[in-house]
Amino acid sequence: MPSGIIIIDKPQDWTSMDVCARLRGVFHEKRVGHAGTLDPMATGVLPVFVGRATRAVQFAETGEKEYLAQLRLGLTTNTQDIWGETLETGDVPADGEARLRALLPRFTGEIDQVPPMYSAVKIGGKKLYELARKGVEVERKARKITIYSLELLPGQTPEGDFRLRVRCSQGTYIRTLCHDLGQALGCGGCMAGLQRTEACGFSLADAHPLDEVVNASDPAALLLPVDKLFRDRPALKLKTEGERKVRNGAALKTPKLTDGEYRLYGPDGAFLALSRAKKGVLTTVKSFYEV
Repeated sequence: MPSGIIIIDKPQDWTSMDVCARLRGVFHEKRVGHAGTLDPMATGVLPVFVGRATRAVQFAETGEKEYLAQLRLGLTTNTQDIWGETLETGDVPADGEARLRALLPRFTGEIDQVPPMYSAVKIGGKKLYELARKGVEVERKARKITIYSLELLPGQTPEGDFRLRVRCSQGTYIRTLCHDLGQALGCGGCMAGLQRTEACGFSLADAHPLDEVVNASDPAALLLPVDKLFRDRPALKLKTEGERKVRNGAALKTPKLTDGEYRLYGPDGAFLALSRAKKGVLTTVKSFYEV
């Protein structure tokens, strides 16, 4: 059965789950999941896990992500993007670009961000977007997020629009960042476009258009091995006895091994598990060998 990671350049107007549903048919495999949801209007890097590789999804949600966003000043909407209902319009300052550039440092680093009503965050067991569609707005607590870098990019855009490159932590809403920038400038703002350029350490250079995968004669050949997700961890190649113990769920005594996470491989080079060393004992965090 196919197993591995495929990086999709998600097309606009597709949900992340739509992409997974399409790939289940392509790979004839029910076990398909994605890491890091992209809204339907967004495009770009969507890591999709197929077969036994879905065991790695839980490790893919964290980490830095990078986006190219289009900020539209002078417009505030209920969804914090141009696809929502207009709530207010405002005049963009003549010196809007200079003021925006000066404002960016205030939104860089660890900041508080209130999740938007149109989001999948749950409060009282209800997803916020379900309440928002009924016209209900509830109080949301601000959450700590990190904006590692926030840059205003050059280039032609419609008047009142600006291009931003954002590198951020898990849980960051770029729509809300655009909204908050507009509020801080006093004219309102929302997101007019979004492309994710990096997630889970994979970039657009690693991504395949969905049509390419659907029409490939051998889609499985496009799959990356699941250990690519853990390439920042050191690799350990075990001998036959060590492999046997790992496959049986036993810990390994490794008194000289530095504490931390490791990729474990069998004598034949097959990826066995993500493991953690602590005080001279190596235990399995998650196994990936075929059973």
